[in-house]
Amino acid sequence: MPIIKSTYKTPLLFRNYHISTIYASLIRRVSLIDQFRDRLELSDGDFLDLDWSYSYKPESKKLVVILHGLEGNAKRPYVLGMAGNLNRAGYDVAAINFRGCSGEINRLYRSYNAGASEDLREVVSYALEKNKYDDIGIVGFSLGGNLMMKYLGEGNELPAEIKAAVAISTPCDLLPSLKKLEEPKNRLYSQRFVKKLKQQLLLREMNFPDNIKKQEILACESLYAIDELYTGKAHGFENAEDYYQKSSALNFIPSITIPTLLINARNDEFLSKTSSPFKLAEKNPAFYLEMPEYGGHVGFLQLKKTTYAEDRALQFILRYTKTRI
Repeated sequence: MPIIKSTYKTPLLFRNYHISTIYASLIRRVSLIDQFRDRLELSDGDFLDLDWSYSYKPESKKLVVILHGLEGNAKRPYVLGMAGNLNRAGYDVAAINFRGCSGEINRLYRSYNAGASEDLREVVSYALEKNKYDDIGIVGFSLGGNLMMKYLGEGNELPAEIKAAVAISTPCDLLPSLKKLEEPKNRLYSQRFVKKLKQQLLLREMNFPDNIKKQEILACESLYAIDELYTGKAHGFENAEDYYQKSSALNFIPSITIPTLLINARNDEFLSKTSSPFKLAEKNPAFYLEMPEYGGHVGFLQLKKTTYAEDRALQFILRYTKTRI
């Protein structure tokens, strides 16, 4: 019954969902780390840009792959904070920029989505070819956490080097979580996502005018409308709801065999209640669920430089790898 009682001691100010979420996203500053960009040529002719940072200890044989959230990238504070914490503990880090998220539009009409596990599969293979790592951990934030758990549970043979995974603030049930995000109290966040996604689609329309029209993009006023117009169909689904249904991590968690920790705050208003599946945690001994009372969305701030999620992810990965601090 791997349901974990959280030890997160939340500073009083950060018990407010909005303050925790906004501060972590827009105000928090993290120590700079040296990142080195590497382009992975994908099997379908597209590319992914990976931002590598390396262990403070020489010749590490341990790697953690980090996946960012919706409209994020490998330079976001939550990625840099996680990477730095892992580097200091002896891990190399490969932080993925999803297709079109590295500052350069990708080559194909498709981009990324919450279920694009084929890209993670190619990153892991590439990392093992690049450096014969003994142990690999994976950390996914929000959309990236959903993608990661789909990869772990969809039934493909996984490299034996993958030892542990951590998902943070993850919408495991995509459609209900989308509806939560589009509630009036979250309009500030949802409209920010809509604005950024429409900007990306307008750039894509310039390269693929036969696939999508400017007027269609400008008419989208919600995340659902964008997924209905673009995300679902561009990635081989019938429509938005087909995409949500087939890509939600809830479908794949029962089959996960790699030790996996999901950390979702109870006050995360981006997430539906079904995104924190107690019954699945009770039934699957490899799937651990931790639900702190507070934390907001990708917040978990502390009165120290690292967040609780960064410390907790490191602790969990250490448990299943040979590296020790």
